[in-house]
Formats: sequence, C-alpha cells, structure tokens
Amino acid sequence: MLEYFGIKDIIDILLVAVVMYQLYRIVSKSGTGAIFNGVLAFMILWILVSQVLQMRLMGAILDKFVDIGLIVLIIIFQDEIRRFLMTLGSNRTFRFFARIFKSKEQGNLSETVITSLVLACMNMAKTYTGALIVIEQEIKLGQYVDTGEVLDADISTRLIENIFFKNTPLHDGAMIISGNKIKAAGCILPISQNQDIPKAFGLRHRAALGISQETDAKAIVISEERGKISFVSQGKIQANITPEKLQELLTKTIKVKKKKA
Repeated sequence: MLEYFGIKDIIDILLVAVVMYQLYRIVSKSGTGAIFNGVLAFMILWILVSQVLQMRLMGAILDKFVDIGLIVLIIIFQDEIRRFLMTLGSNRTFRFFARIFKSKEQGNLSETVITSLVLACMNMAKTYTGALIVIEQEIKLGQYVDTGEVLDADISTRLIENIFFKNTPLHDGAMIISGNKIKAAGCILPISQNQDIPKAFGLRHRAALGISQETDAKAIVISEERGKISFVSQGKIQANITPEKLQELLTKTIKVKKKKA
C-alpha cells in the first residue's frame, strides 16, 4: 500500500493539515473551539467506521449525518468561515493580485496624518477621554462605515478630539479612517468573544479586538478609566504604550505616504 503513497499524497495531507490548523486558530479565538473539536472527533469516527472498519450499518447511519452536516456546519460556523476567507484574502500572496487593480497610493497614510493621530491620542489620554479609532488596510470596512455617521472629513487633531469629547453624539462609537480621511464616526464594530481577554479591558478593547480578528484593520484604544493608550493588530493588544511607541507602531505597520520633495 505504501508504494502508492507518492509526493501528491504528501502535499494533500500537508494542505489539509494547514487548513485545519488555520480553522482551529480562528474558532479558538471565537469561543467555538469545543464545537470544532466535536466535529473533528465525529469526522475521525466516521472515517474509522466507513473507510477502515467498513461497518455497513453504522457507516450508512453516519453517512446520512455527513450528508446534512455540511449545511449545519455552515450555519454554525458562518462567522468563522467568513473570517477564514477574509484571512485567506488578506494573505500577502493573494493581495499581490489585488494590487494589480489598485492605485499604489490607495490606503496610504501621510506622515502628517500619523502625527495628528498621535497628538490627539496623547491629549485624550491626558484628559481620560475614551476613544476607539480604526484604520482601514487592505480589507474594506464599508459595512462598518454604514453603521455610523459618514463624515469623509480631513484628519486633524482638533476634529478627532471634538468627536470623542464626552457627551457628544458620536463619542461612544468607533471612528474609521480610510486613506487620509475620517470616513465615519459612531460606528458599531463586532465584539470579540475571546474568553482570555483580561477583565481590565472594556467594551472598546473588545470591539478593537473583534475588528482586528475579522479584518486586517489596526485599532487604537484610549481607556476612559485609566487614561492609557492601546494598539490592536491581528487580534493582539499592546497595552499602556507611550505616544512615542504609538508613532513607531503606526509608522511600521501602516503604509506611510512620504511627502514629495
């Protein structure tokens, strides 16, 4: 039997292993890891009964479950499947093809914009003003922009501070930045269901984690209770950072459009 086990079979097994690992990473962050483990256990049992032991009666019963199981799994894991496809689409290899149809400067932030962002965050942290700022990357955030008030305004330190000033209509939602514009404010974001998030982090941090898990967007959170700055990327929080560190992170992780000489 081993003589028929060729290089194509090895590649097949490796691809399945990679897909299963990526799916497990996604569902473990969303709190559905136990369901995923149950599905995996059922698949192993089905293969053993139907393919290895060739038990006809039991195999026929399990086959019926498998026939309808795909539809059930799509319903149960619809958010995870969507997140997986977004992760796949944001992969560098696949983004290469998307860039062919994009303007090279699309999505870039200018150095002036980054400076305005950092200064606004520093001022809001000093005054314990809560804020949540999301910076769009390759994956478009149009569905989240539509949940808030569309502004399409130029970015300035004073405007950011005014939007998040306490008791103003838009201060509770998220601000979404696309390119060098404040696209919208007061936006509603998905909340992360990760149970490992420290209790010290509030709803803004969970929303920042949620959007960074579902898309490649970056997020900045200002804690209203502690007056601290956090930077969120790829489902990870860097908490209690200085304005200098924020400037460094923004410059490193976000495309910066250089000023023309």
